[in-house]
Amino acid sequence: MPPHSKIRSVKPLLLIALVAAVCLAAVFYGRWHLRHTLSDANTLNLLREAYSAVLESYVDKPDSKKLVLNMVDGMLAALDPHSAYLPPEPYHAMEVSLSGLFAGIGIELGIKDGKLTVIAPIDDTPSFRAGIHANDHIWKIDGVSTNGMNIAAAVKKLRGEKGTPVTLTIVRAETSKPLNFSLVRDIIKVNSLKSRLLDSGYGFIRISQFQERTGSEFKEALKGLHVKSGGELRGLILDLRYNPGGLINSCVEVVNCFVGDDINNTAVVSIKGRTPEANRVYNATVGTKEPLYPLIILINGGSASASEIVAGALQDHKRAIIMGTQSFGKGSVQSIIPMNGNAALKLTTARYYTPSGRSIQAKGIVPDIEVAAIRQGAIEHLPDRREIRENDLDNRLAPHGISDDPQPRKMPEALRGQSVDRELQKDFQLWRAVELLQSLNLLKERGLIR
Repeated sequence: MPPHSKIRSVKPLLLIALVAAVCLAAVFYGRWHLRHTLSDANTLNLLREAYSAVLESYVDKPDSKKLVLNMVDGMLAALDPHSAYLPPEPYHAMEVSLSGLFAGIGIELGIKDGKLTVIAPIDDTPSFRAGIHANDHIWKIDGVSTNGMNIAAAVKKLRGEKGTPVTLTIVRAETSKPLNFSLVRDIIKVNSLKSRLLDSGYGFIRISQFQERTGSEFKEALKGLHVKSGGELRGLILDLRYNPGGLINSCVEVVNCFVGDDINNTAVVSIKGRTPEANRVYNATVGTKEPLYPLIILINGGSASASEIVAGALQDHKRAIIMGTQSFGKGSVQSIIPMNGNAALKLTTARYYTPSGRSIQAKGIVPDIEVAAIRQGAIEHLPDRREIRENDLDNRLAPHGISDDPQPRKMPEALRGQSVDRELQKDFQLWRAVELLQSLNLLKERGLIR
């Protein structure tokens, strides 16, 4: 082909590219113009005009109810990942979940990079037993893509009658192909806590979620541990790993067991929002508290919200040693606003702050002693699998408040090569916590610490 023929063939391509660039610029200018010229007064007029135009001129007759619901969903999705419109079924499901009894597969969900993502499986549930991991991307539910699906819609698909099947197609970072998990829905009775003695005088309480009964159950568990240990505990490990949170009043009751004996220093958590009614300080009550035995709290990337309040409060009051890995970082408060038709808005209305004024939001709680998990059967110290945190979620709230979090202290190199006790080999973090309790008591017995 002669050189001039090539020139002629290139000209149409340049013209197409130029037209595309002009159109793209027009779109961006239109968005900029709307953002910078619309006042609060005529923003609603724009919404009304767009809605009327769609109803009158769209090629097919649109479903007006669906249009409005999608407008509400879009409005709330633009705020943060935790604000949402709850139709009657998801609203009821949320209330049931907090009561601790519902039918489903037992999984906590979030949105990361626009994808439906597992925050944490709930202990002893179908998803936990099947091997679903934190940070798994749920690509499909029963063969239906989750692309663009919000959490409320996903929860509706995952919950159902006991004994009915559901298949999840999972994309996992460390696998080359999607994984299919065939699960059978079951009654998910989220046990608020479990307790036992780990060793002579050393108690262990795991709280899986802060429910309505958690505060009273925690006090009963403490009484039982005192009795089993002969009347006096030598130390306690409070396990909040993979605890997604729950009710703030319940977590305040737990902290109240350990702090509040100083009438001038009783703050557990404060919440601060834009309106006066959103501002509040939760205080511990003055009275009898647990003895000053060593207290260790285990956290990780699945510890969120109310569990972070407990860890942050006891860390600030210098009543506990926080061990594990950095927590999730959900430091926002959601209020439930009832709507017509038995629906509700779950709206973020405030942020949490620890007693010293630290914001948890998108930062989480940094442990005093960082201890990563260890693979079952391994001896060497290995890092945790990457856990999803609040800071990874799309459109999350920005951090706020004091940011000088304590820096984690690594376990000494000398401890990392030691063989692991067979009974605790499956849980390296718990093993390290027991070891620390024993060390603290040894120092106390020898008069080296009070």
